[in-house]
Amino acid sequence: MRILITNDDGINAPGLKVLEAIAAEIAGPDGEVWTVAPAFEQSGVAHKISYTHPMMIAELGPRRFAAEGSPADCVLAGLYDVMPDAKPDLVLSGVNRGNNAGENTLYSGTIGGAMEAALQGLPAIALSQYLGPENFAEDLQFKAAAAHGAKTVRALLDDGIWDGEDYRLFYNVNFPPIAAEKVQGIRVGAQGYRKDSFFGVEPHLSPSGRKFLWIKGGPQNLPTAPGTDVHDCLDGYISVTPMRADLTAHDTIATLKERLE
Repeated sequence: MRILITNDDGINAPGLKVLEAIAAEIAGPDGEVWTVAPAFEQSGVAHKISYTHPMMIAELGPRRFAAEGSPADCVLAGLYDVMPDAKPDLVLSGVNRGNNAGENTLYSGTIGGAMEAALQGLPAIALSQYLGPENFAEDLQFKAAAAHGAKTVRALLDDGIWDGEDYRLFYNVNFPPIAAEKVQGIRVGAQGYRKDSFFGVEPHLSPSGRKFLWIKGGPQNLPTAPGTDVHDCLDGYISVTPMRADLTAHDTIATLKERLE
């Protein structure tokens, strides 16, 4: 199996090393793992593509490249420059430092990389590691993802739904913020919504008196509704959410037709 991996935390991120190990186990001894990741951190860029300016790409080692672009850019670089003669069988994005569950999903560059792969017609999985009091220490952060990542990916490859729709399915996986041995299993659920947690801005003055704004996130430990990703992770489970890039609110179409047409 040929696997392309990327992330949004950057080419030197520890989560990417975890993903490299996961991908190597899935690819097997006769497979190939290709890495195309951002040269610098690209957290929060969502599905951005850099179509208004070029990006530099550099080969850092065998099958290992850094691109000055977003995760979606990196997937495009992988498919059409790094691996043009034989597309990958699977694209993996992550392992993100921090959860990409609930409303975080909409901002996530990790999700953006997987989404671009799906739009290119390829099987894709985004993987993120939830952080909390039990695993926030640097040496503990990715233990759950490292221990359970390969078998979660393999379970999706063996038993997941892989359709050929125009907006084809891809998967969002979040590992819970607990020790690896405490993980309860896998739960499939919808994208949740933290009702009292929002992004905002925090102003600061520079020494010269100029105002700068830092984007500030809300609490990450607020549970979402049962059966959704944040709730499942905080309950000790690996959350798996099937996703599509189609943003249509299909549940409103019939009513709007009656009212407007």
